[in-house]
Amino acid sequence: MGILEVKGVNKRFGGLQALGDVNLSVQENTVHAIIGPNGAGKSTLLNCLVGKLIPDTGSVMFDGQSVLGRKPHQINQMGISRVFQTPEIFSDLTVLENIMIPCFAKRDGAFRMHALESFAHEKELLEKAEAMLADVNMLDKRHMHSASMSRGDKRRLEMAMCLVQEPKLLLLDEPTAGMARADTNNTIDLLKEIKEKRDITMCIIEHDMHVVFSLAERITVLAQGRPLVEDVPENIKGNPKVQEAYLGEAAA
Repeated sequence: MGILEVKGVNKRFGGLQALGDVNLSVQENTVHAIIGPNGAGKSTLLNCLVGKLIPDTGSVMFDGQSVLGRKPHQINQMGISRVFQTPEIFSDLTVLENIMIPCFAKRDGAFRMHALESFAHEKELLEKAEAMLADVNMLDKRHMHSASMSRGDKRRLEMAMCLVQEPKLLLLDEPTAGMARADTNNTIDLLKEIKEKRDITMCIIEHDMHVVFSLAERITVLAQGRPLVEDVPENIKGNPKVQEAYLGEAAA
């Protein structure tokens, strides 16, 4: 049994069947990619995993506990963190202040807005935040205003904000969307480093097949809201069902 188990999940929006009998098993400490053409149901599935949507039927279990009916912050407290398509950072704060927010929330269960004023009295959390920034090669940018950073650095910061909470499962929704190739490759390298250093499971939704085949150990392909095939990357590339779903684009 995997750390994440999705069984018989269905979700409709009016007359649209967004997900149909989706089953998914993500094994602990692996990188599992979910791919598929536009409209395949990838984002709908991800939103079911993090509490933004509730399936009509089926179950979603994480580490032996159901996530259904829980609020997103409760799912986060269970050990699931999410990286969004557009980096979710506090653009009016510095890099270090952005990292301190989840540090406080991890310890206190909630972030107190006045907490940023008490950094001098929070040596332990400061050290934790700076260690996290060092891990993602951003310590030299800790006093930089986050709004002025490149998209690649904003993505790196968002990942650090997730990782400092020590999640068991990191969900990445199009982590390289809108990036230049150099930033994409840097993100791939960062995720590989994270995987090597930490006991963490990653589940990635991604359109860029270069990213998928560089990182994934197992791939689930969705098409029209239903699982098409699940296999190791080397078998996915040449699978005729996948080629047909992508009109040949995925296997190019």
